[in-house]
This record gives sequence, structure tokens and C-alpha cells, in this order.
Amino acid sequence: MTNPDQLKKIATGAGFFAALDQSGGSTPQALELYGIGRQSYSGDGEMFDLVHQMRTRIIASPSFDGDMVLGTILFEQTMDRSIDGVPSAQYLWQRKQVVPFLKIDQGLAPTADGVRCMKPIRGLEALLGRAAAEGIFGTKMRSLIQLADQSAIAALLDQQFDYARQVLKAGLVPIIEPEVDIASPVKLEAETLLLPGIIARLEELSPSDQVMLKLSLPSLAGYYGELTRHPRVLRVLALSGGYSRAEANRLLAANPGMIASFSRALLEGLRAQQSDAEFNRILDRSITSIYAASMA
Repeated sequence: MTNPDQLKKIATGAGFFAALDQSGGSTPQALELYGIGRQSYSGDGEMFDLVHQMRTRIIASPSFDGDMVLGTILFEQTMDRSIDGVPSAQYLWQRKQVVPFLKIDQGLAPTADGVRCMKPIRGLEALLGRAAAEGIFGTKMRSLIQLADQSAIAALLDQQFDYARQVLKAGLVPIIEPEVDIASPVKLEAETLLLPGIIARLEELSPSDQVMLKLSLPSLAGYYGELTRHPRVLRVLALSGGYSRAEANRLLAANPGMIASFSRALLEGLRAQQSDAEFNRILDRSITSIYAASMA
């Protein structure tokens, strides 16, 4: 059952999303950027302990709260852990007034015809039930578009929307993320196939259903404006996709109606070795700049 206060905040609130959902494949790189090399831990258990400490430091920071951060996307292990003795999702909403979301995809399948669909999501029904019980508002699932193949993009979107219907049935709000690789030599061409494909599938949803979209910053400013106004779209998020924070903010500001859901760009400059004062100062500067770009 959707929390009405959370729904109102997501639908109408000013702010952006913090993507703190690095999983097994991306965690080593995230830790290296944070100043913790692979030689500092042994095995997945220690690695996930360290990344939870990093996420806890970010979320517990006085710079991180619902005044500028609307929602946070969590990794499953983060949902299953606690912050300051409180389950993570409850801490986010009760202490910070930040709406919790959960990454549910289990990684990408190998490239086929220029796209990487999601691997089948095993145990999805049980995971959605656990998420709802923990107070999670919605979910996020990512796939990747590298080339402009119409039939492959159609299959990728079919998979995304099929899973989205399952999420909606469970009473949660899905974030659909068909990322277009910013390094693709045919990025614009892929986007011209993606937009009408999304619109067609939105029209197939029940009139009462609402989803969210997380998209790469488009090659043409304002290109996804129609999606930001669509009655079945609760919010359109932008991913940083490998851009620096400065470049991601510049591009985001040129796309009214889209708000950030940044990961690497949000964490840029944060290091484990920093004092709390320095860490909080850098995080505050990051949050303030991303908020400003989202509200431009």
C-alpha cells in the first residue's frame, strides 16, 4: 500500500534522488573512488561491510536530508541492514524524510543486437513482499542500450514494462531505467527509437498506474519533455552515466522537468580518509549543486 505522504513528496517535491545502489559488480570501483583499494578487504563480506559504512556515512550526514534529497535507491543488502540501530528504509523516512527505493535487477545479460537486457529476476515476488514490509516505496531496474536497433530496443522495453507491472501489482512504484550508453556512436539515433517506444508502452498501462523513468541525459535538450508531462509518469529522473558532476549538472539544467538520480556524480570527491567536517562540507556542496541543476 503506497504511503500517501511519500507519494506526494515524490510527485510534487523539490529535490533529486541519491542513487546508493552499487551492487556486487560496481562496488569495488565505488570503494576505489572512495579511497579504499581492493587490497583493503578480503572477500565479498568485508567488501559489503565497507560499502555499507560508506553509505551510512552519507545518509547519516547532516548534509543529507529530505530538504533537497527526495528519494534514495538502495541495494538489497542495504535494505537488510541498519543505520544507527534502525532498519535502513525506516531510518531514511523517519529520521531524514527521504523516500526509500530498492534496486531489484540482478545485473545485465550479455550484449545482443546492441542492447543488454536484464538477467531474469529470480525470487521477485518474495523480494517485493520483503521490500513492502520494510517500508520501501518503489523499485529500480536497469538495462542498457548501446546501439540503435529498433527490434532490440523494443524487446528491452517489453522486458522493463513486464516487470513494472509485477511491481505495480505488489503495491510499489517502479523506476524503469533503459539507459542509453553516453559513449554510443549512435546515441541520438537510439534515443529517437527509445522515446516513442516508451510512450507506446505507457499508453498500454492501466489509467490508474503510474511509473517513474530514469533516463540518460538526452543529446537534444528537452527531448524527454513529453514524458515529464505524461499522466502515467510520476517523475522522470536523469542518470549521470559517467559524466563528471559539473557536466551532468550542466546537461541536467538544460532539461526542465527532469531531476537527478546521480551515483558517481553525487559521490565525486568523497574519501574515507576525510575528517567528518571535510566529508560533510564536500557532500553538502555536491548536494546543493545537484539540487540547483534539478530545479533549473
